[in-house]
Amino acid sequence: MKKIRCLVVDDEELARTLLENYIGRLPHLELAGKCKDPLEAMATLNDGPADLMFLDIQMPGLTGVEFLKTMKTRPLVIFTTAYSDYALEGYALDVVDYLLKPFSFERFLQAVNKAADLLALRPGQPTPAKGSGQEERTSGKDYILVKAGYKIYRLRFDDILFIKSMREYVAYHTPKGRILSLNSLKSLEQELPAGRFLRIHKSYIVPLDKIDTLEGNMVHVGKEKLPIGASYREEVMGKVFK
Repeated sequence: MKKIRCLVVDDEELARTLLENYIGRLPHLELAGKCKDPLEAMATLNDGPADLMFLDIQMPGLTGVEFLKTMKTRPLVIFTTAYSDYALEGYALDVVDYLLKPFSFERFLQAVNKAADLLALRPGQPTPAKGSGQEERTSGKDYILVKAGYKIYRLRFDDILFIKSMREYVAYHTPKGRILSLNSLKSLEQELPAGRFLRIHKSYIVPLDKIDTLEGNMVHVGKEKLPIGASYREEVMGKVFK
């Protein structure tokens, strides 16, 4: 089993030592480095990649949040902090988990297990920065893996009614309800099988077999009426109503 390379970034020596101790207890983890600030972490990452980064938030010079926003690609990230008011921002940055100091080994293990599950879904792939989502590529599959909050959904293509853009998020509408995930329709267009899904509007992707009726500049998908964008109409007509 390939070990998970872990990078610790914290300005407190006691916090770095505690994480080193916790990492050393798990045979599938490997300490890639201990850094006292983001600048030192940058140098360490330039020398070699890490799979998982334990990142403090409140650090002098550059905070953990600011550091994360500068990274184009990054390891999976678990925030470690003494402050509870960064949880929402951590969600927006798509971090794996949020450990509130002081945290136990049991709580640390829960966070590591979440990261290990995500790494198992996309072995060897760097984590894209904010806005890219956490969906697995779907070639040869009949489902897509959707990360929403701290859950991963195995969403079958047949269960998707339509997908709607909501600023930095996308909403997957299914017969059981809606799943909201950090992603973009542009990214999804490259991941979903083109033979099954079609972009009909700047805000909508629809499975071809879910489109029932054409009504003016709208299509019926179940009980919903969705708009057709002017620049997409020709393709819709050619693929669905030819």
